[in-house]
Amino acid sequence: MATSASQRVEELRARIAYHDQKYYVQDSPELSDADYDALVGELRAIEEEHPDLLTPDSPTQRVGGIPSLLFTPVTHRLAMMSLDNAFDLDELRAWVDRIAKIDPAVLGAEFACELKIDGIAMSLTYESGAFVRAATRGDGFTGEDVTSNVASVSTVPKRLRWPDRNGPTPAVMEVRGEVYMPVSSFEELNRRQLEAGERAFANPRNSAAGSLRQKDARITASRDLSFWAYQIGAREGGPDLHSHSEALEFLRGCGLPVNPEVRTVKGVDEVFAFCSHWQEHRHDLDYEIDGVVVKVDDLTLQQRLGATSRAPRWAVAFKFPPEERNTKLTHIMVSIGRTGRATPFAMLEPVFVGGSTVAVATLHNADQVRLKDVRPGDTVVVRKAGDVIPEVVGPVLSARPRGLRAWKFPTKCPSCGGELLRLPGESDTFCTNLECPAQRVQRIVHFASRAAMDIEGLGEKRVVQLVGAGLLTDPGDIYGLDRARLVELERMGELSVDNVLRSIEQSKDRPLSRLLVGLGIRHLGPTGCRALAREYRSLEQIMAGSVEELAAVEGIGPVIADSVVEFLSSPGNQSVVERLRSFGVNMTEPGALAVAGGAAQTTTPGVQLAQTLTGRSVVVTGTLDGYSREEAEEAIMAHGGRSPGSVSSRTWAVVVGFEPGMAKVRKAEELQVPVVDGSRFDELLLTGELPGD
Repeated sequence: MATSASQRVEELRARIAYHDQKYYVQDSPELSDADYDALVGELRAIEEEHPDLLTPDSPTQRVGGIPSLLFTPVTHRLAMMSLDNAFDLDELRAWVDRIAKIDPAVLGAEFACELKIDGIAMSLTYESGAFVRAATRGDGFTGEDVTSNVASVSTVPKRLRWPDRNGPTPAVMEVRGEVYMPVSSFEELNRRQLEAGERAFANPRNSAAGSLRQKDARITASRDLSFWAYQIGAREGGPDLHSHSEALEFLRGCGLPVNPEVRTVKGVDEVFAFCSHWQEHRHDLDYEIDGVVVKVDDLTLQQRLGATSRAPRWAVAFKFPPEERNTKLTHIMVSIGRTGRATPFAMLEPVFVGGSTVAVATLHNADQVRLKDVRPGDTVVVRKAGDVIPEVVGPVLSARPRGLRAWKFPTKCPSCGGELLRLPGESDTFCTNLECPAQRVQRIVHFASRAAMDIEGLGEKRVVQLVGAGLLTDPGDIYGLDRARLVELERMGELSVDNVLRSIEQSKDRPLSRLLVGLGIRHLGPTGCRALAREYRSLEQIMAGSVEELAAVEGIGPVIADSVVEFLSSPGNQSVVERLRSFGVNMTEPGALAVAGGAAQTTTPGVQLAQTLTGRSVVVTGTLDGYSREEAEEAIMAHGGRSPGSVSSRTWAVVVGFEPGMAKVRKAEELQVPVVDGSRFDELLLTGELPGD
């Protein structure tokens, strides 16, 4: 009987794998959903009856594994590097000219052009053909182990096909690719969310990223994620491959899904034609793309071209430009933030722009509304570039209805009814009631946010519920939440409560700099928080400092110092701090963060990178490819420099990225401070010298 069961199990697994390939990869299903489910049901029943036949790569193991409580770090065998960018034909030509100076063979080479999938970069490891691990890109050197979640993605084969012509099975083969959510799946997910009374997700990429970070793989499985393979990483054994296009064909032969819209072309003009076509037709696909990746096809030539500290020279990402769309502005409303700042925002007729459906866009402040002269009822231009917050560019005046009245900023807070006051010399308007419910909620949400104490499960919706139930009034209450009272609340089952309480407990170990961010001291941003934490090392020492002493810290100054002292001397804030201390929240700053080659790595106290920027002040403005704003500032400080938020006569250099603050650029020119292009940032870090032309 066991032999018969074993044979049937193998037959069922083979049939299911075949139909997975037909359905998910070839898009030509031969079996109805009911018949497919019957096959899986039969397999599950046999495995339950004969547990010795159950294997980790069985189709039944895609869902229902033990939920992960946390994601462990995975060190990549080969770094998952970033890509340099090009935005037009001239920049494509410049890239080719640049690498042709290294090896003239580039001028006669072929280029592989692939769609740049707007998903989550993923590393899959196969050992002797069996799927054993999945890891996110992370910082390029270390990612997160998401094996159980990726195992639920149907398009990821659990065992590779290995035709004889491929030679011996590699002992290890790493497959690089992108996990994404199809647009149709995203729309279906949002439909379910709305029917359940939950908030819709912002866009397919964020939905995919959130799905991968679920601690219960069954939730990930329900999100209908998919995968495209685009490269071979580390490999031990296997056939000799001579080109990138040959490697993609090899991956297809192994049963991995490879995007069909890959072309090998010759010359920059053909590359640009491919990019232009997909820029125009990007929304014809059932998945989001944000550009085209162009690679030198010849693998030997790739090796000769090599890489910089953060990106291969043989590849470039052609990025599509930001998108703008017209839609109707239905209402202008005002939100109240944690400091009481009243921010106007536009409610829009939903419009698909920049890769997602936008229904809300920022209007910044009262002056911006007045300057842009946008009015409820206007047709407006909405702009969104990637993950940037959507904004209203301005009205389409030719479409404005007659008699449309200009919008006036309200005088009363929409949350508490208190007075809204615009402070002298400031562009912002504030609610003056410190007990305003909206402020209370936002202060707690900010404290729990990822940039601060990173408490999973305490988003805005949950905080509103807890504040409404009388369980939270300020951040100090978070650590005294009672499990028995939480499980009594609606939509707070025992598992959810345990997860929240576990995350709260873990947050007690965050460094002082993150705690300072969470406290939300006015004028004190993340850079200033790190500067104070590094200088004083404990909150007790900061609280003992005078305005003059704090102002002497690089990047702080008298305005921020005065705000810090005022905040920490307030009896109410002191009470919050003491309660946090009593609950065991860490109030010291341990080691520092070092950033090398675009990758953030935690260092042991006392261990430093080469101090190439010792005593130098470097200001960063705009977006740097491969770095968040915080990572760029950390990189400068890790190399011994300082990274203040403003340009002064003491500034050694200003690094200018994409969409910089022009006031800082003009100030640098006025003070004759050297300006460094953002693409040369790594060079500046490594050498400590101003890059030449």
